[in-house]
Amino acid sequence: MEWMIYGANGYTGRMMVEEAVKRGLRPVLAGRSAATLEPMAKQHGLPVRAFALDDPQALRSGLNGIGLVLHCAGPFSATCAPMLEACLDSGAHYLDITGEIDVFAHCHAQDARARDKGIVVLPGSGFDVVPTDCLAAQLKRELPGAESLVLAFEAGGGPSPGTAKTSVEGLGKGGRARIDGRMTRVPLAWKTRTFERDGEQRFAMTIPWGDVYTAYVSTGIGNVEVYMGVPPGTAKKLRRLRLLGPLLGLGPVQSMLKKQVEKRVRGPSDATRGKTGCVVWGEARDAAGHELKRRLRTPNGYEITVTAALGIVARLLDGPVPKGGYYTPSALMGADYVLSLPGVSLD
Repeated sequence: MEWMIYGANGYTGRMMVEEAVKRGLRPVLAGRSAATLEPMAKQHGLPVRAFALDDPQALRSGLNGIGLVLHCAGPFSATCAPMLEACLDSGAHYLDITGEIDVFAHCHAQDARARDKGIVVLPGSGFDVVPTDCLAAQLKRELPGAESLVLAFEAGGGPSPGTAKTSVEGLGKGGRARIDGRMTRVPLAWKTRTFERDGEQRFAMTIPWGDVYTAYVSTGIGNVEVYMGVPPGTAKKLRRLRLLGPLLGLGPVQSMLKKQVEKRVRGPSDATRGKTGCVVWGEARDAAGHELKRRLRTPNGYEITVTAALGIVARLLDGPVPKGGYYTPSALMGADYVLSLPGVSLD
């Protein structure tokens, strides 16, 4: 099966290409500009296809003969829908590395169409949300009656430009939580608490992470909160931003903030990624008060994004063909998939 990395010239896309080649995989490199792709394609002897996502005809032509797309060009709030639509039309499996709740919801809404086409639709095939989704599924397996789920992570190394832009978009939308099965809007930094790491208490705040959507799909647990480890001052700043409310979502404000991202954010270096990792916490509780806790250690979020996504690619290229439809990572790969990835361990 011929397959494609779209956004191959981006921060994470380049990492995907390098690791894919090391594994003996030969993706088609794709993106908006042939000029930015050709040096990398020449280095690795890979084919190039250049097309924009806002040109439906060029997009469908670009996917001609492609059986799987690993979509790495964010923000996915803007790029997922056209690429997914083209994959549904052409019959190509769709993977991406989003962490955006609304993108998960959009993809899930295409489940029936994906089943009809016999293709897998699996957004969030990277750090968003493989480790947390697998941990949630493990907790549900061990505490079947769980009614509430708390997930948290602390990540080092800093964001890529795409991740930073996605965070900017989130400022105007506020927080999210799953309450009694319903997706519920909550204020920025709605709750704060601490989690134990190496004998120390680590401060964290609620964020609108993708698991607020996907963990319910994977586990059926109706109450889900997701936290991120941050300095206490970050939560204070976000709570002050609540006063600005919808202003943060206005086009001119978003444009200004994203331009600042373009100027200042480059993504962590190879050295930084190599010496920074992540800790992921999970807590499940049932109605009788039984509680189960688990903690994962993983490599840097970008490193595990690459290995997690390419593992799913390999499954779809070489393994038994699954039924078409929308999948979460644990639903397709199993709750223990994350434990098979390099550098991941239960703590």
